[in-house]
Amino acid sequence: MKEFVFITGNQHKADYLAKWLGGPIDHRAVESLEELQTLDLQTVVEHKARGAYAAVQKPVLVEDVALAFSALGKLPGTFVKYFLEEVGTTGLCQMIENFDDRRATASIMYGYFDGTEMQFFEGHVDGVVAPEPRRSDEATAWKSSLSWNSIFIPNGSDKTYAQMTDEELEPFSHRKQAIEKLRVFLES
Repeated sequence: MKEFVFITGNQHKADYLAKWLGGPIDHRAVESLEELQTLDLQTVVEHKARGAYAAVQKPVLVEDVALAFSALGKLPGTFVKYFLEEVGTTGLCQMIENFDDRRATASIMYGYFDGTEMQFFEGHVDGVVAPEPRRSDEATAWKSSLSWNSIFIPNGSDKTYAQMTDEELEPFSHRKQAIEKLRVFLES
């Protein structure tokens, strides 16, 4: 398997990736990474991967996510983290409460960069925005109020991501889709 450093300060993301890749992974936070401001997920990921490689001088893997509400075009998109910080999950739900269209698309993209070759691995899941945040009792980092998992209901389910167990989430996971593509690349 190709080696890499997963650039994240989120232990849950590192654990999830390790679980789906079938073994431990090297990961670390790189605080000095500049966040590029654009709605183009691939541009964000490429910029982050190149900056991470410059910082660690080893092959790197980065990720970024987007949540786009159909009623708002591409928004909040790659800016969802900032929307969550400012208005929270309740505020995100309220932004589209007067729209008939509650459709949304959850997207993730991993970027692998070894100093020469850039590879992208993405996953997308369509769904709807819940009228209000809904979580299960077992609170975990990805089910927290600073995650949009409590407002996204994937098509084919009546639960938000945050209400699902790991087993229930698996068939609806945009992250799993992207990791499966990544795994094929890493094992080639």
